[in-house]
Amino acid sequence: MLRRRPLLTALPAALLAWPAMASLRPPELAQALPDARLQGEGRLRFFGLQVYDIRLWAPAPVGADDWAQAPLALELAYARTLYGQAIAERSLEEMRRQGDIATPVAERWLAEMTRLFPDVKDGDRLTGVHLPQAAARFFYNGAFRGEVRDAGFARRFFGIWLAPQTSEPSLRERLLSGGR
Repeated sequence: MLRRRPLLTALPAALLAWPAMASLRPPELAQALPDARLQGEGRLRFFGLQVYDIRLWAPAPVGADDWAQAPLALELAYARTLYGQAIAERSLEEMRRQGDIATPVAERWLAEMTRLFPDVKDGDRLTGVHLPQAAARFFYNGAFRGEVRDAGFARRFFGIWLAPQTSEPSLRERLLSGGR
């Protein structure tokens, strides 16, 4: 007589561990923010289409009023193909929501982002590390891409998601409140 195994025991261990895997810290944070913990996460949709999932990592809780002074990381896991140039241009547009940016500064920031942001496809990850009052570091699928040593840039870039002027206030709330 054949003995049937329950369905759950027949599934691969990785599939059973999926919820736990979703909260694993990205390996690139081991050096940059070794004590970082997942604070919040959300999903960006555009006209109903998933663009990316985003996670906020920080060594200590980050609040709505103090995020700009906190070391933190934002990990974006893309669900579709986007061109690096388009990501850079949209990022600059979103950074401008926080206030005027002088043309020479905007041109310099756009050039830096264009250099650092590759084309992405479904499953790719971009991680940005905010070093308050200093810089922003960027990683692509865990590999270091470079940094922008400009505190104003770092504040504006991470403000795309965390500043009160964000175009996605509900996503900001999910990131800062620990919502999942």
